[in-house]
Amino acid sequence: MTQTIPESSNTPFALVGVARPKPEREAELRELLLSFVAPTRAEEGSLEYHFHEDNAEPGSFVFYEVWRSKEDLDRHLELPHMRDFWERRMEYLERDLDIKFLTMHSAYPRPVDA
Repeated sequence: MTQTIPESSNTPFALVGVARPKPEREAELRELLLSFVAPTRAEEGSLEYHFHEDNAEPGSFVFYEVWRSKEDLDRHLELPHMRDFWERRMEYLERDLDIKFLTMHSAYPRPVDA
């Protein structure tokens, strides 16, 4: 990933990313990325975290994240399993992650009991 994470704002911090695995590592990467879902959703500041596979391009994985703040995302990226993935990501990928940072214009409050 060559894009710099933008500075924080007063709105939730969102991003969408695409991971295109090497064909021989597709199943392994799918399982690894799936293993991140539950722990990430449980993190403080994680408002949304979803993992998808592109219907038009099977084996192309898409993730969508919404964080309360950039600082919450920064904390997430410093966790040991995330640092390990970041350092080893090119072992799995045909090309680097394609990540787009989003400005949310339609923020909504998260339900208290969610």
